[in-house]
Amino acid sequence: MKNSNLKKNKFPIINLLKNKIMATIIIPTPLRKFTNNTSRLEVKSATIEESIKELSLNFPDLKKHLLDDTGKLRSFVNIFVGDDDIRDLDNVHTKLSDNTVVSIVPAIAGGISDQTFTKEELARYNRHIIIPDFGLEAQKKLKSSKVLVIGSGGLGSPVLLYLAAAGVGTIGIVDFDVVDDSNLQRQVLFGVNEIGKPKVEAAKRRLESLNPHIEIKLYNTQLTSKNALEIIKDYDVIADGTDNFPTRYLVNDACLLLDKPNVYASIFQFEGQVSVFNYVNKDGERGPNYRDLYPTPPPAGLVPSCAEGGVLGVLPGIIGSLQASEVIKVITGVGEPLSGRFFIFDALNFETRTFKIKPREDNPVSGKNPIITALIDYEQFCGVKAVEKPIKEITADELYSWQVTGEKFQLIDVREPDEYEIVNIGAELIPLATVADNADKIDRDKKVVIHCKIGGRSAKAVRELEEKFGFDNLYNLKGGIFAYIDEVQPELSKY
Repeated sequence: MKNSNLKKNKFPIINLLKNKIMATIIIPTPLRKFTNNTSRLEVKSATIEESIKELSLNFPDLKKHLLDDTGKLRSFVNIFVGDDDIRDLDNVHTKLSDNTVVSIVPAIAGGISDQTFTKEELARYNRHIIIPDFGLEAQKKLKSSKVLVIGSGGLGSPVLLYLAAAGVGTIGIVDFDVVDDSNLQRQVLFGVNEIGKPKVEAAKRRLESLNPHIEIKLYNTQLTSKNALEIIKDYDVIADGTDNFPTRYLVNDACLLLDKPNVYASIFQFEGQVSVFNYVNKDGERGPNYRDLYPTPPPAGLVPSCAEGGVLGVLPGIIGSLQASEVIKVITGVGEPLSGRFFIFDALNFETRTFKIKPREDNPVSGKNPIITALIDYEQFCGVKAVEKPIKEITADELYSWQVTGEKFQLIDVREPDEYEIVNIGAELIPLATVADNADKIDRDKKVVIHCKIGGRSAKAVRELEEKFGFDNLYNLKGGIFAYIDEVQPELSKY
Protein backbone atom coordinates (compact mmCIF):
# COMPACT_ATOMS: atom_id res chain seq x y z
CA MET A 1 0.00 0.00 0.00
CA LYS A 2 1.36 3.42 -0.92
CA ASN A 3 0.31 6.72 0.69
CA SER A 4 2.05 9.83 -0.62
CA ASN A 5 1.02 11.77 2.50
CA LEU A 6 2.86 9.41 4.89
CA LYS A 7 6.44 9.87 5.99
CA LYS A 8 8.89 7.33 4.67
CA ASN A 9 8.86 4.06 6.62
CA LYS A 10 6.20 5.32 9.05
CA PHE A 11 4.18 2.19 8.36
CA PRO A 12 6.70 -0.53 7.51
CA ILE A 13 3.97 -3.10 6.93
CA ILE A 14 2.79 -1.18 3.87
CA ASN A 15 4.01 -2.63 0.62
CA LEU A 16 5.79 0.20 -1.23
CA LEU A 17 6.95 -1.71 -4.28
CA LYS A 18 7.28 1.02 -6.86
CA ASN A 19 7.32 -1.26 -9.85
CA LYS A 20 4.09 -3.06 -8.93
CA ILE A 21 0.65 -2.06 -10.19
CA MET A 22 -1.70 -1.83 -7.25
CA ALA A 23 -5.43 -1.55 -6.74
CA THR A 24 -6.71 1.78 -5.40
CA ILE A 25 -8.96 2.07 -2.35
CA ILE A 26 -11.10 5.22 -2.07
CA ILE A 27 -11.45 6.26 1.57
CA PRO A 28 -14.71 8.15 2.25
CA THR A 29 -14.65 11.54 3.96
CA PRO A 30 -15.90 10.32 7.40
CA LEU A 31 -13.07 7.75 7.65
CA ARG A 32 -10.18 9.88 6.40
CA LYS A 33 -9.35 11.07 9.89
CA PHE A 34 -8.21 7.49 10.57
CA THR A 35 -5.94 7.45 7.47
CA ASN A 36 -4.07 10.70 8.06
CA ASN A 37 -6.64 12.53 5.87
CA THR A 38 -5.64 10.41 2.90
CA SER A 39 -8.42 9.89 0.34
CA ARG A 40 -6.76 7.29 -1.91
CA LEU A 41 -4.57 4.35 -0.88
CA GLU A 42 -2.89 1.79 -3.09
CA VAL A 43 -2.80 -1.83 -1.98
CA LYS A 44 -1.11 -4.97 -3.22
CA SER A 45 -3.76 -7.52 -2.33
CA ALA A 46 -5.39 -10.35 -4.20
CA THR A 47 -8.85 -10.06 -2.66
CA ILE A 48 -11.10 -7.62 -0.81
CA GLU A 49 -10.52 -9.59 2.39
CA GLU A 50 -6.76 -9.16 2.13
CA SER A 51 -7.17 -5.44 1.44
CA ILE A 52 -9.30 -4.97 4.54
CA LYS A 53 -6.77 -6.84 6.66
CA GLU A 54 -3.92 -4.70 5.35
CA LEU A 55 -5.91 -1.51 6.04
CA SER A 56 -6.70 -2.74 9.55
CA LEU A 57 -3.06 -3.56 10.31
CA ASN A 58 -1.73 -0.23 9.12
CA PHE A 59 -4.55 1.93 10.46
CA PRO A 60 -5.73 0.29 13.73
CA ASP A 61 -8.27 3.04 14.49
CA LEU A 62 -9.93 2.36 11.15
CA LYS A 63 -10.41 -1.34 11.88
CA LYS A 64 -13.34 -0.98 14.29
CA HIS A 65 -15.23 1.07 11.72
CA LEU A 66 -14.88 -1.64 9.09
CA LEU A 67 -15.03 -4.91 11.05
CA ASP A 68 -17.14 -6.10 13.96
CA ASP A 69 -15.83 -8.04 16.98
CA THR A 70 -15.89 -11.29 15.02
CA GLY A 71 -13.80 -9.83 12.19
CA LYS A 72 -16.70 -9.63 9.73
CA LEU A 73 -17.47 -6.60 7.59
CA ARG A 74 -19.95 -4.38 9.39
CA SER A 75 -23.49 -4.28 8.01
CA PHE A 76 -23.44 -0.51 7.59
CA VAL A 77 -20.36 -0.61 5.38
CA ASN A 78 -20.71 -1.30 1.65
CA ILE A 79 -17.77 -1.99 -0.63
CA PHE A 80 -17.80 -1.60 -4.39
CA VAL A 81 -15.31 -2.97 -6.90
CA GLY A 82 -15.65 -0.60 -9.81
CA ASP A 83 -19.43 -0.14 -10.11
CA ASP A 84 -20.31 -3.51 -8.56
CA ASP A 85 -21.36 -4.20 -4.99
CA ILE A 86 -19.21 -7.04 -3.63
CA ARG A 87 -22.42 -8.65 -2.34
CA ASP A 88 -23.29 -9.27 -5.98
CA LEU A 89 -19.83 -10.68 -6.64
CA ASP A 90 -17.93 -13.03 -4.31
CA ASN A 91 -18.31 -10.80 -1.26
CA VAL A 92 -15.02 -10.37 0.66
CA HIS A 93 -13.50 -13.13 -1.44
CA THR A 94 -13.91 -10.99 -4.58
CA LYS A 95 -10.63 -11.03 -6.48
CA LEU A 96 -8.85 -7.84 -7.42
CA SER A 97 -6.95 -7.12 -10.61
CA ASP A 98 -4.47 -4.46 -11.66
CA ASN A 99 -5.87 -0.90 -11.59
CA THR A 100 -9.06 -1.96 -9.79
CA VAL A 101 -10.81 0.87 -7.93
CA VAL A 102 -12.32 -0.20 -4.61
CA SER A 103 -14.76 2.19 -2.89
CA ILE A 104 -15.68 1.98 0.80
CA VAL A 105 -19.17 3.41 1.27
CA PRO A 106 -20.31 3.56 4.94
CA ALA A 107 -23.56 4.94 6.28
CA ILE A 108 -22.96 8.42 7.70
CA ALA A 109 -24.87 10.83 9.91
CA GLY A 110 -27.54 12.84 8.14
CA GLY A 111 -29.38 9.94 6.58
CA ILE A 112 -26.88 8.58 4.06
CA SER A 113 -27.70 4.94 4.33
CA ASP A 114 -29.20 2.07 2.42
CA GLN A 115 -32.59 3.65 3.15
CA THR A 116 -31.52 6.88 1.38
CA PHE A 117 -29.60 5.40 -1.52
CA THR A 118 -30.56 2.04 -2.93
CA LYS A 119 -27.88 -0.38 -3.98
CA GLU A 120 -28.63 0.53 -7.60
CA GLU A 121 -28.25 4.24 -6.87
CA LEU A 122 -24.93 3.74 -5.11
CA ALA A 123 -23.65 1.86 -8.12
CA ARG A 124 -25.08 4.48 -10.51
CA TYR A 125 -23.48 7.43 -8.73
CA ASN A 126 -20.22 5.67 -7.93
CA ARG A 127 -18.20 7.95 -10.20
CA HIS A 128 -19.41 10.93 -8.18
CA ILE A 129 -18.96 9.27 -4.81
CA ILE A 130 -15.32 8.37 -5.38
CA ILE A 131 -14.33 11.96 -6.28
CA PRO A 132 -12.32 13.47 -3.42
CA ASP A 133 -14.19 16.41 -1.86
CA PHE A 134 -17.48 15.34 -3.48
CA GLY A 135 -18.45 11.94 -2.13
CA LEU A 136 -21.69 10.88 -0.50
CA GLU A 137 -22.39 14.22 1.16
CA ALA A 138 -22.56 16.04 -2.17
CA GLN A 139 -24.55 13.22 -3.76
CA LYS A 140 -27.05 13.41 -0.90
CA LYS A 141 -27.47 17.13 -1.56
CA LEU A 142 -28.21 16.39 -5.21
CA LYS A 143 -30.76 13.75 -4.30
CA SER A 144 -32.58 16.03 -1.86
CA SER A 145 -32.51 19.08 -4.15
CA LYS A 146 -35.23 20.50 -6.37
CA VAL A 147 -34.26 22.26 -9.60
CA LEU A 148 -36.63 24.09 -11.95
CA VAL A 149 -35.50 24.25 -15.59
CA ILE A 150 -37.31 26.93 -17.56
CA GLY A 151 -37.28 25.93 -21.21
CA SER A 152 -36.55 22.46 -22.56
CA GLY A 153 -35.09 23.52 -25.91
CA GLY A 154 -31.49 24.01 -26.97
CA LEU A 155 -30.14 24.88 -23.52
CA GLY A 156 -32.73 22.95 -21.55
CA SER A 157 -31.91 19.69 -23.33
CA PRO A 158 -28.32 19.26 -22.04
CA VAL A 159 -29.19 20.82 -18.67
CA LEU A 160 -32.02 18.36 -18.11
CA LEU A 161 -30.06 15.36 -19.35
CA TYR A 162 -27.03 16.02 -17.14
CA LEU A 163 -29.02 17.01 -14.03
CA ALA A 164 -31.10 13.86 -14.35
CA ALA A 165 -28.02 11.72 -14.88
CA ALA A 166 -26.30 13.40 -11.92
CA GLY A 167 -29.14 12.41 -9.60
CA VAL A 168 -30.97 15.66 -8.84
CA GLY A 169 -33.92 14.33 -6.86
CA THR A 170 -36.69 16.53 -8.25
CA ILE A 171 -36.62 18.32 -11.59
CA GLY A 172 -39.36 20.67 -12.73
CA ILE A 173 -39.73 21.57 -16.43
CA VAL A 174 -41.56 24.67 -17.71
CA ASP A 175 -42.34 24.75 -21.43
CA PHE A 176 -45.53 25.16 -23.46
CA ASP A 177 -44.11 24.35 -26.89
CA VAL A 178 -44.32 21.18 -28.98
CA VAL A 179 -41.46 19.37 -30.69
CA ASP A 180 -40.82 20.54 -34.23
CA ASP A 181 -38.48 18.94 -36.77
CA SER A 182 -36.45 22.18 -36.84
CA ASN A 183 -35.65 21.61 -33.13
CA LEU A 184 -33.74 18.39 -33.73
CA GLN A 185 -30.61 20.13 -35.05
CA ARG A 186 -29.73 21.14 -31.47
CA GLN A 187 -32.38 19.92 -28.99
CA VAL A 188 -30.84 16.52 -28.30
CA LEU A 189 -33.49 15.62 -25.75
CA PHE A 190 -35.93 14.74 -28.54
CA GLY A 191 -36.15 12.37 -31.49
CA VAL A 192 -38.22 12.22 -34.65
CA ASN A 193 -40.82 10.08 -32.90
CA GLU A 194 -41.61 13.03 -30.60
CA ILE A 195 -42.40 15.57 -33.36
CA GLY A 196 -45.73 17.25 -32.69
CA LYS A 197 -45.83 16.18 -29.03
CA PRO A 198 -45.59 18.52 -26.02
CA LYS A 199 -41.95 19.08 -25.14
CA VAL A 200 -42.46 18.60 -21.40
CA GLU A 201 -44.04 15.19 -21.91
CA ALA A 202 -41.37 14.08 -24.37
CA ALA A 203 -38.69 15.32 -21.96
CA LYS A 204 -40.21 13.40 -19.07
CA ARG A 205 -40.17 10.15 -21.01
CA ARG A 206 -36.52 10.61 -21.98
CA LEU A 207 -35.34 11.58 -18.50
CA GLU A 208 -37.19 8.73 -16.79
CA SER A 209 -35.56 6.30 -19.19
CA LEU A 210 -32.21 7.82 -18.26
CA ASN A 211 -32.75 7.78 -14.49
CA PRO A 212 -35.81 6.12 -12.93
CA HIS A 213 -34.72 7.17 -9.42
CA ILE A 214 -35.72 10.83 -9.78
CA GLU A 215 -39.02 12.72 -9.85
CA ILE A 216 -40.06 14.85 -12.83
CA LYS A 217 -42.70 17.57 -12.48
CA LEU A 218 -44.25 19.16 -15.55
CA TYR A 219 -45.61 22.66 -16.18
CA ASN A 220 -47.03 22.65 -19.71
CA THR A 221 -47.70 26.37 -19.60
CA GLN A 222 -46.14 29.70 -20.42
CA LEU A 223 -44.38 31.30 -17.46
CA THR A 224 -46.11 34.61 -16.72
CA SER A 225 -46.28 37.22 -13.99
CA LYS A 226 -49.44 35.51 -12.77
CA ASN A 227 -47.99 32.02 -12.24
CA ALA A 228 -44.21 32.50 -11.89
CA LEU A 229 -44.03 32.92 -8.10
CA GLU A 230 -46.28 29.94 -7.49
CA ILE A 231 -44.28 27.67 -9.80
CA ILE A 232 -40.81 28.80 -8.67
CA LYS A 233 -41.37 29.01 -4.89
CA ASP A 234 -40.86 25.30 -4.10
CA TYR A 235 -37.53 24.89 -5.93
CA ASP A 236 -33.99 25.35 -4.60
CA VAL A 237 -32.28 26.44 -7.81
CA ILE A 238 -33.63 27.90 -11.05
CA ALA A 239 -31.95 27.21 -14.40
CA ASP A 240 -32.92 29.84 -16.95
CA GLY A 241 -32.86 28.46 -20.48
CA THR A 242 -35.30 30.97 -21.96
CA ASP A 243 -34.94 32.49 -25.42
CA ASN A 244 -36.68 35.86 -25.03
CA PHE A 245 -36.22 39.00 -22.97
CA PRO A 246 -39.65 39.21 -21.27
CA THR A 247 -39.29 35.75 -19.71
CA ARG A 248 -35.63 36.36 -18.83
CA TYR A 249 -36.46 39.50 -16.83
CA LEU A 250 -39.46 37.74 -15.32
CA VAL A 251 -37.28 34.85 -14.11
CA ASN A 252 -34.67 37.22 -12.73
CA ASP A 253 -37.17 39.30 -10.77
CA ALA A 254 -39.07 36.27 -9.47
CA CYS A 255 -35.82 34.77 -8.21
CA LEU A 256 -35.00 38.04 -6.44
CA LEU A 257 -38.42 38.24 -4.80
CA LEU A 258 -38.27 34.58 -3.70
CA ASP A 259 -34.54 34.59 -2.82
CA LYS A 260 -33.62 31.84 -5.30
CA PRO A 261 -30.26 31.40 -7.07
CA ASN A 262 -30.65 31.80 -10.82
CA VAL A 263 -28.22 29.91 -13.07
CA TYR A 264 -28.36 31.80 -16.36
CA ALA A 265 -27.27 30.91 -19.88
CA SER A 266 -27.96 32.32 -23.32
CA ILE A 267 -26.91 31.48 -26.88
CA PHE A 268 -26.93 33.16 -30.29
CA GLN A 269 -25.28 32.00 -33.51
CA PHE A 270 -21.69 31.19 -32.39
CA GLU A 271 -21.66 32.79 -28.94
CA GLY A 272 -22.84 31.71 -25.50
CA GLN A 273 -23.06 33.33 -22.07
CA VAL A 274 -23.16 31.82 -18.58
CA SER A 275 -23.41 33.27 -15.07
CA VAL A 276 -24.91 32.59 -11.64
CA PHE A 277 -27.20 35.33 -10.34
CA ASN A 278 -28.57 36.11 -6.88
CA TYR A 279 -26.23 33.60 -5.21
CA VAL A 280 -25.39 33.94 -1.51
CA ASN A 281 -21.84 32.75 -0.80
CA LYS A 282 -20.46 31.10 2.33
CA ASP A 283 -19.84 34.51 3.91
CA GLY A 284 -23.47 35.51 3.45
CA GLU A 285 -22.68 37.94 0.64
CA ARG A 286 -25.23 38.14 -2.16
CA GLY A 287 -23.93 38.25 -5.71
CA PRO A 288 -25.25 40.33 -8.61
CA ASN A 289 -28.25 39.53 -10.78
CA TYR A 290 -29.21 40.00 -14.42
CA ARG A 291 -30.44 43.56 -13.86
CA ASP A 292 -27.03 44.55 -12.47
CA LEU A 293 -25.67 43.64 -15.89
CA TYR A 294 -28.59 44.79 -18.05
CA PRO A 295 -30.97 47.07 -16.11
CA THR A 296 -33.33 47.35 -19.09
CA PRO A 297 -33.82 45.32 -22.27
CA PRO A 298 -32.88 46.39 -25.79
CA PRO A 299 -35.67 47.81 -27.97
CA ALA A 300 -38.03 45.18 -29.32
CA GLY A 301 -36.75 43.66 -32.55
CA LEU A 302 -33.22 45.04 -32.25
CA VAL A 303 -31.72 41.73 -31.12
CA PRO A 304 -32.98 38.79 -33.23
CA SER A 305 -33.93 35.49 -31.65
CA CYS A 306 -32.30 32.18 -32.53
CA ALA A 307 -35.31 31.44 -34.73
CA GLU A 308 -34.47 34.55 -36.73
CA GLY A 309 -30.66 34.65 -36.50
CA GLY A 310 -29.83 30.97 -36.07
CA VAL A 311 -27.53 29.08 -33.71
CA LEU A 312 -24.72 26.58 -34.25
CA GLY A 313 -26.24 23.23 -33.29
CA VAL A 314 -23.42 22.14 -30.97
CA LEU A 315 -23.30 25.47 -29.07
CA PRO A 316 -26.30 24.76 -26.79
CA GLY A 317 -24.63 21.48 -25.80
CA ILE A 318 -21.46 23.29 -24.75
CA ILE A 319 -23.16 26.14 -22.92
CA GLY A 320 -25.94 23.97 -21.47
CA SER A 321 -23.34 21.59 -20.02
CA LEU A 322 -21.59 24.52 -18.34
CA GLN A 323 -24.95 25.67 -17.01
CA ALA A 324 -25.65 22.21 -15.57
CA SER A 325 -22.20 22.20 -13.97
CA GLU A 326 -22.96 25.52 -12.24
CA VAL A 327 -26.28 24.15 -10.97
CA ILE A 328 -24.49 21.18 -9.43
CA LYS A 329 -21.89 23.46 -7.81
CA VAL A 330 -24.60 25.67 -6.31
CA ILE A 331 -26.44 22.65 -4.89
CA THR A 332 -23.47 20.80 -3.48
CA GLY A 333 -21.28 23.69 -2.37
CA VAL A 334 -18.37 22.07 -4.18
CA GLY A 335 -16.14 24.52 -6.02
CA GLU A 336 -16.74 28.22 -6.70
CA PRO A 337 -19.93 29.06 -8.62
CA LEU A 338 -19.78 31.64 -11.40
CA SER A 339 -21.30 34.32 -9.18
CA GLY A 340 -19.96 37.82 -9.74
CA ARG A 341 -18.49 36.69 -13.04
CA PHE A 342 -19.90 36.69 -16.56
CA PHE A 343 -18.51 34.03 -18.90
CA ILE A 344 -18.61 34.36 -22.70
CA PHE A 345 -17.66 31.64 -25.16
CA ASP A 346 -17.04 32.35 -28.85
CA ALA A 347 -17.18 29.04 -30.70
CA LEU A 348 -16.20 30.58 -34.03
CA ASN A 349 -12.78 31.71 -32.78
CA PHE A 350 -12.63 29.37 -29.79
CA GLU A 351 -12.14 32.24 -27.37
CA THR A 352 -13.38 32.61 -23.82
CA ARG A 353 -13.64 35.75 -21.74
CA THR A 354 -14.71 36.20 -18.13
CA PHE A 355 -15.78 39.59 -16.82
CA LYS A 356 -16.30 40.70 -13.23
CA ILE A 357 -19.77 42.00 -12.37
CA LYS A 358 -21.08 43.35 -9.09
CA PRO A 359 -24.35 44.46 -7.47
CA ARG A 360 -25.32 48.04 -8.30
CA GLU A 361 -27.12 50.47 -6.05
CA ASP A 362 -29.37 51.67 -8.87
CA ASN A 363 -30.74 48.19 -9.58
CA PRO A 364 -34.52 48.74 -9.82
CA VAL A 365 -35.33 45.51 -7.96
CA SER A 366 -32.46 44.80 -5.58
CA GLY A 367 -30.71 48.16 -5.36
CA LYS A 368 -30.56 50.74 -2.60
CA ASN A 369 -33.96 52.21 -3.48
CA PRO A 370 -35.91 49.53 -5.37
CA ILE A 371 -38.80 50.72 -7.47
CA ILE A 372 -40.02 47.26 -8.51
CA THR A 373 -41.37 45.26 -5.57
CA ALA A 374 -43.70 42.91 -7.44
CA LEU A 375 -43.78 41.20 -10.81
CA ILE A 376 -44.77 43.50 -13.66
CA ASP A 377 -46.00 43.17 -17.24
CA TYR A 378 -42.73 42.02 -18.81
CA GLU A 379 -43.93 42.04 -22.39
CA GLN A 380 -44.80 45.69 -22.04
CA PHE A 381 -41.53 46.34 -20.17
CA CYS A 382 -39.55 44.77 -23.03
CA GLY A 383 -41.47 46.69 -25.66
CA VAL A 384 -43.30 43.68 -27.04
CA LYS A 385 -46.62 45.41 -26.34
CA ALA A 386 -45.36 48.86 -27.22
CA VAL A 387 -47.82 50.90 -29.24
CA GLU A 388 -46.49 51.11 -32.78
CA LYS A 389 -47.97 52.37 -35.97
CA PRO A 390 -49.85 49.41 -37.42
CA ILE A 391 -48.64 47.96 -40.68
CA LYS A 392 -50.65 46.30 -43.38
CA GLU A 393 -50.47 42.52 -43.38
CA ILE A 394 -51.49 39.76 -45.75
CA THR A 395 -52.03 36.10 -44.94
CA ALA A 396 -50.51 33.21 -46.83
CA ASP A 397 -53.91 32.29 -48.28
CA GLU A 398 -54.47 35.85 -49.47
CA LEU A 399 -51.03 35.95 -51.09
CA TYR A 400 -51.77 32.70 -52.89
CA SER A 401 -55.06 34.14 -54.11
CA TRP A 402 -53.20 37.12 -55.54
CA GLN A 403 -50.80 34.76 -57.28
CA VAL A 404 -53.44 32.58 -58.93
CA THR A 405 -55.70 35.50 -59.93
CA GLY A 406 -52.90 37.47 -61.58
CA GLU A 407 -52.86 40.38 -59.11
CA LYS A 408 -50.03 42.77 -59.92
CA PHE A 409 -47.59 42.96 -57.00
CA GLN A 410 -43.91 42.75 -56.15
CA LEU A 411 -42.69 40.00 -53.78
CA ILE A 412 -39.55 40.67 -51.71
CA ASP A 413 -37.67 38.27 -49.40
CA VAL A 414 -35.54 39.93 -46.65
CA ARG A 415 -33.90 36.75 -45.37
CA GLU A 416 -30.22 35.91 -45.78
CA PRO A 417 -28.84 34.28 -48.98
CA ASP A 418 -28.21 30.92 -47.25
CA GLU A 419 -31.84 30.80 -46.11
CA TYR A 420 -33.05 31.72 -49.58
CA GLU A 421 -31.01 28.89 -51.06
CA ILE A 422 -32.70 26.35 -48.78
CA VAL A 423 -36.22 27.34 -49.76
CA ASN A 424 -37.87 30.28 -51.53
CA ILE A 425 -41.16 31.13 -53.20
CA GLY A 426 -39.78 33.11 -56.13
CA ALA A 427 -39.37 36.46 -54.36
CA GLU A 428 -36.64 39.00 -55.08
CA LEU A 429 -33.92 38.65 -52.41
CA ILE A 430 -33.01 41.85 -50.54
CA PRO A 431 -31.55 40.95 -47.11
CA LEU A 432 -32.84 43.10 -44.24
CA ALA A 433 -29.51 44.82 -43.62
CA THR A 434 -29.49 46.08 -47.22
CA VAL A 435 -33.14 47.15 -47.52
CA ALA A 436 -32.45 50.88 -47.07
CA ASP A 437 -29.66 50.79 -49.64
CA ASN A 438 -31.97 49.10 -52.14
CA ALA A 439 -35.09 51.20 -51.58
CA ASP A 440 -34.93 52.30 -55.21
CA LYS A 441 -35.57 48.71 -56.30
CA ILE A 442 -38.93 48.63 -54.52
CA ASP A 443 -41.93 49.52 -56.69
CA ARG A 444 -44.09 52.45 -55.57
CA ASP A 445 -46.78 51.99 -58.21
CA LYS A 446 -48.12 48.58 -57.19
CA LYS A 447 -48.58 46.48 -54.10
CA VAL A 448 -45.41 45.09 -52.49
CA VAL A 449 -45.41 42.01 -50.25
CA ILE A 450 -42.37 41.58 -48.00
CA HIS A 451 -41.64 38.34 -46.20
CA CYS A 452 -38.98 36.63 -44.06
CA LYS A 453 -38.94 33.34 -42.16
CA ILE A 454 -41.70 33.95 -39.61
CA GLY A 455 -42.64 37.62 -39.99
CA GLY A 456 -40.41 39.58 -37.62
CA ARG A 457 -37.69 40.81 -39.96
CA SER A 458 -40.14 41.64 -42.71
CA ALA A 459 -42.25 43.74 -40.31
CA LYS A 460 -39.11 45.65 -39.39
CA ALA A 461 -38.34 46.18 -43.08
CA VAL A 462 -41.84 47.51 -43.73
CA ARG A 463 -41.58 50.02 -40.88
CA GLU A 464 -38.12 51.17 -41.96
CA LEU A 465 -39.24 51.73 -45.55
CA GLU A 466 -42.42 53.54 -44.47
CA GLU A 467 -40.66 55.80 -41.94
CA LYS A 468 -37.54 56.62 -43.94
CA PHE A 469 -38.83 56.60 -47.51
CA GLY A 470 -42.57 57.20 -47.23
CA PHE A 471 -43.81 53.96 -48.79
CA ASP A 472 -47.56 53.35 -48.35
CA ASN A 473 -48.04 50.27 -50.53
CA LEU A 474 -46.24 47.63 -48.43
CA TYR A 475 -47.70 44.43 -46.97
CA ASN A 476 -46.04 42.15 -44.42
CA LEU A 477 -46.61 38.42 -44.99
CA LYS A 478 -48.04 37.27 -41.69
CA GLY A 479 -46.14 34.26 -40.37
CA GLY A 480 -43.52 34.52 -43.11
CA ILE A 481 -42.53 31.79 -45.52
CA PHE A 482 -43.22 29.17 -42.83
CA ALA A 483 -46.91 30.14 -42.83
CA TYR A 484 -46.92 30.00 -46.63
CA ILE A 485 -45.43 26.49 -46.55
CA ASP A 486 -47.96 25.33 -43.93
CA GLU A 487 -51.00 26.79 -45.68
CA VAL A 488 -50.12 26.73 -49.38
CA GLN A 489 -47.13 24.53 -50.27
CA PRO A 490 -46.48 21.92 -47.55
CA GLU A 491 -44.17 20.04 -49.92
CA LEU A 492 -41.54 22.77 -49.50
CA SER A 493 -38.78 22.37 -46.92
CA LYS A 494 -38.57 24.13 -43.58
CA TYR A 495 -35.31 24.80 -41.78
